[in-house]
Amino acid sequence: MFRRRTKVSRLRQLADFFWPSIGFRRSSKYVGYRLARLKGSPYSLAAGFACGAAVSFTPLIGLHFILAGVSAWILRASILASALGTAVGNPWTFPFIWTMLYKLGRWMQGVDPDQRAYPDASLTTFFEGLWSGHWTEVSHIFGDVVVPMLIASVPVSVCVWLLLFYPLKALISGFQERRAAAIEKGQKRRAERNGDAADKRMTDK
Repeated sequence: MFRRRTKVSRLRQLADFFWPSIGFRRSSKYVGYRLARLKGSPYSLAAGFACGAAVSFTPLIGLHFILAGVSAWILRASILASALGTAVGNPWTFPFIWTMLYKLGRWMQGVDPDQRAYPDASLTTFFEGLWSGHWTEVSHIFGDVVVPMLIASVPVSVCVWLLLFYPLKALISGFQERRAAAIEKGQKRRAERNGDAADKRMTDK
């Protein structure tokens, strides 16, 4: 369902991941169009997409597809829609999401968001600690960076789900109703044309 008609190179796919060739506005419209055309009820599609978007507001990058699918399955929502929803988290939004989660998490812990509990905490020192086996250093960085983000991701993900679910459900419901009406109208026109053609043949005879 999500395959292109013409196959693109790996390099083009990588470039599109960071900067869509059709532009961000058209890309967003395209995602919305694909979502609305998926098979499923308005609840299933809206809840599925909201699940994918909600898990994007967690620091568990690499697990977003799995978490989105599991949460959609629990809510009896569309797993395909949840995969589309993870597009909310991308290289352009992650820096803002992670910064917001970190600052909110530190605030929820009762700590000044601009003051690090572990001054040398950074991704560089984190991976250096993993490589060199300095687990104490890794645990300090994990507690200073990842734990606050995990704490903040719980209320934020719930809010994101609620903020997306209800508007999407209404929009998808309206789209499906208009589409069904258009299909019914087209069927009536074809039936009328076929009837007129049959009457003409009878007249000619």
